Amino acid sequence: MELILFIGIQATGKSSFYRECFYNTHVRVNLDMLKTRHRESLLVAACLDGKTPFVVDNTNLTREDRARYIALAKTSQFTVRGFFFQSRVADALVRNAAREGEERVPDLAIRGASRRLELPSADEGFDELRFVRLGDSNQFIVEEWNHEV
Repeated sequence: MELILFIGIQATGKSSFYRECFYNTHVRVNLDMLKTRHRESLLVAACLDGKTPFVVDNTNLTREDRARYIALAKTSQFTVRGFFFQSRVADALVRNAAREGEERVPDLAIRGASRRLELPSADEGFDELRFVRLGDSNQFIVEEWNHEV
């Protein structure tokens, strides 16, 4: 029983990382797909009730954003793992420019998200924190959490 929380601004690879690493093992909870918090809460509740591992693939920028999921998971005896995605605005803007259609978000949204981003901390209730960045060949590199952006 595991909750995985992704943390990072838009266009940092969160959804691609989900597809690469968790697609076959964890349900994906994503507000962009579900459109409303009500639908999201129904899916989260179903995962918790069914003891199903799941990933919250949202930006989860602030401690407050993350707390809602962590509290529910801990109440249901879930392990909570956090993956912080390197959030360099310039890199995110380049990746975002390559997106098409609804996948692309306004550049202003990326800049605003960067200003609101609060680094995660183990004292939020995480059992494990990891740092994810893209390597030179756009492969994901997962490292121990070291408190850097």
